[in-house]
Amino acid sequence: MDLQLPDHLTDDHRQLIVDLAERNLAEHGDGLLGLVLSGSAGRAAATEHSDLDVYVVLSDDAAKHRSATRSTTVDELPLSLTELERAPAFGSGGWWFRWSFAWVPTLLDRTGGRIPAALHRQATLTPEEVEAVVIEHSRLDGWLNYAYRALKSDRDGNRLECRLDGAESMPWLLDLIFALAGRVRPYHKYLPWELREHPLPDWPADVLLPLLQRTLDGDPTALRDTFARVETGCAAYDAARGHDRTKEIIDDWGEGLLLFQS
Repeated sequence: MDLQLPDHLTDDHRQLIVDLAERNLAEHGDGLLGLVLSGSAGRAAATEHSDLDVYVVLSDDAAKHRSATRSTTVDELPLSLTELERAPAFGSGGWWFRWSFAWVPTLLDRTGGRIPAALHRQATLTPEEVEAVVIEHSRLDGWLNYAYRALKSDRDGNRLECRLDGAESMPWLLDLIFALAGRVRPYHKYLPWELREHPLPDWPADVLLPLLQRTLDGDPTALRDTFARVETGCAAYDAARGHDRTKEIIDDWGEGLLLFQS
């Protein structure tokens, strides 16, 4: 086997992966198609408390007889190449797992490149998927809804309600801005890491993270500042796609937009 082990791994982690690879090769032979290192260790963000999350990519037949095994040191997660190459749609049961394959190394590939290609496909969105997230699944309109409710609560002196709706708006916002960049949004644990290691166009870490914190703190100006950036990003998206669909969604809020501008 030609294992490609990242330089940042500890000696203990390297040995655990070698042992896992040899055990799976002995069990599955040609049915072992590859290994992928996910989690904190796969992203060079491990701490002393981190275990290894290793996806064992198998042929369809080999995968039928395997289930996940977990320990304090290694989570061994078998899946077939067919499963890895299938990108679940937004809102489906498998959508939440797609980011597991973002920015992670392939330790072993016996497929001639199909595994790295599948990882990239899982973590990125086609133009059709972007439109589905932003428009069909209402991530733009949903964010506007919660942000508007938060601003109304602030106007009326309801501080707790403002903070609650501001917090509720965040998943919608993150789905939106990552989708506009053609990416699946990360798990919250990895949001600061991704913003710093793989910056979003127009949403650098030193802008987005303080906006999120200010929103949690109930600062209405954070929502207004966010709206200005969202509006600019949506205009660029519409121009690139040759339509006005996001502009129409925003314009449909009519006089409600005054709260975002005051």
